[in-house]
Amino acid sequence: MHALAGNLFYWPCFYQPIQLLVMIQGFLLGFTAYAKAARMVSRHGLWGYVLVPGLISLLLGSAILSGAWAISDDISGWAMALYPFEWGKGAIERIIQVFGGAMVIILGLLAFKHLVMAITSPVMSLLSEKVEKILRGGQPQSAAFSIRKALSDLARGLALALRNLLRELGYTALLLLLGLLLPFLSPAITLLIFMVQAYYAGFGNLDFTMERYFDVKGSVTFAKSNRGLCLGNGTAFLLLLFTGLGFLFALPLGTIAATIEGLKALDKQGSPS
Repeated sequence: MHALAGNLFYWPCFYQPIQLLVMIQGFLLGFTAYAKAARMVSRHGLWGYVLVPGLISLLLGSAILSGAWAISDDISGWAMALYPFEWGKGAIERIIQVFGGAMVIILGLLAFKHLVMAITSPVMSLLSEKVEKILRGGQPQSAAFSIRKALSDLARGLALALRNLLRELGYTALLLLLGLLLPFLSPAITLLIFMVQAYYAGFGNLDFTMERYFDVKGSVTFAKSNRGLCLGNGTAFLLLLFTGLGFLFALPLGTIAATIEGLKALDKQGSPS
């Protein structure tokens, strides 16, 4: 828990003005790249890559939201059945409704992100390769298909997904606990939880490109050195989801946007051999 708290609150950009400016620039690049992604879909006819995962995302998102809505109606009832006093019952029930609703939304988004990225990862990887081919010409860095490579890619993807899921759950739980202990910090806690969700969403989108260049450790290092880019990409991703219709387009647009800016960042830092 101490290590989680240290990683959560120690971002060098918060303490170093130059790093802060770099992060803001990365955030803006990651956020605005969605407009470039939309133009690329139209210009290069990438609708096939968009519609199939988009429909999967819409169906999965609808199922998760329906389940979350049903559960949220019961949370306050379950919790209040355990509260033995009449004093303060109304206030306690309202607090439980607010935190229960927030927790359901947060966990629902978290489940959606990781499930849809896992289910559609083969298509998103192909989309990222297609975008790289358009941007650079020729073939992107990718080894020939083999069973061994496919199993290796699957193991890598599962390892990174599990790592990110555990950290995201840990940070979110830590922040929710802090919000319960210090209710007056609720606005700041909500923002921090959103940032955690956005960062790992952007990381996931970026990794569809980075998987062709890095192992798990290298991809984590690259994401840490481009936190602003991950945060900007993930923020746009989550905001699209909040519109409802974004469930159709958020993931493919996020993948294209992350590929566009991720390749630029890779060129600046130097491609691994």
